[in-house]
Amino acid sequence: MRVEVDYDLCESNALCMGVAPEVFEVRDDDFLYLLTEEPPAALHDRVRQAEKLCPKRAITVAD
Repeated sequence: MRVEVDYDLCESNALCMGVAPEVFEVRDDDFLYLLTEEPPAALHDRVRQAEKLCPKRAITVAD
């Protein structure tokens, strides 16, 4: 799995971080950071859930 974020679309609302904090982090500067582009298999379901929850569809997951 490979995760990509379109930072031009991202609103940094942290819904993704709430689901997968090991992969997504909104810092004090109010920007989203992708902590790993290739998360381990144990996180794949949560990353896919984060992709679905993103209101701006800024997260893309490719297998």
